[in-house]
Amino acid sequence: MNVRYLVHFLAPRPGALRTVSLCAEVRENEPGTVLSGRAGFTIIEVLVALAILVFGMTAIIGMLTFGAAMTRTALLRTSAAAASQAVVADLEETLFPPAAPGSDAAAAGETGAPLEVKDRPLPSMPDVVYSAQAEENPRRPLEYRVDVEMSWKAAGIRRATSFSTILVREIPFGERLRRRLVGGEPEKAPPATPPR
Repeated sequence: MNVRYLVHFLAPRPGALRTVSLCAEVRENEPGTVLSGRAGFTIIEVLVALAILVFGMTAIIGMLTFGAAMTRTALLRTSAAAASQAVVADLEETLFPPAAPGSDAAAAGETGAPLEVKDRPLPSMPDVVYSAQAEENPRRPLEYRVDVEMSWKAAGIRRATSFSTILVREIPFGERLRRRLVGGEPEKAPPATPPR
């Protein structure tokens, strides 16, 4: 851009509108000029503007606080769901011990009676401990209702919750895989379907 053009553009021109200063000024000699007797804001206008600003900021801070609380609640629920899934996975692997080697039950691929678990720390979350007690379903002898009580410490307070789940008495998957790969146990053939 040319400097001369810029200087010419910014230079004051005769007959241009005059700016009004903040102090009150009355011009009686110039026809057509109407100026009020005051300039600026009154204290009432400033107070109303501040009240609107404070109300808006309070609403925004309230929404931010509510959003942070909802995020914290969602995080706690997610970690509680992960902890309960980890408890069930640990129980599936350890609740029903394999039968003693060399016994008829071991040859048949059965497990022993369920263990009673008392204050066992969760392997993936050491600050969470749980207790579990299994009760056999009288209608289905391999099915057990397991009552679990979990407890943990959060913010210096000991908290606890309980839930129930159903587990089937069987050799854990890890043990079956170990027996198949390490023990050289032959894979059982599926039962033959009767001819039609």
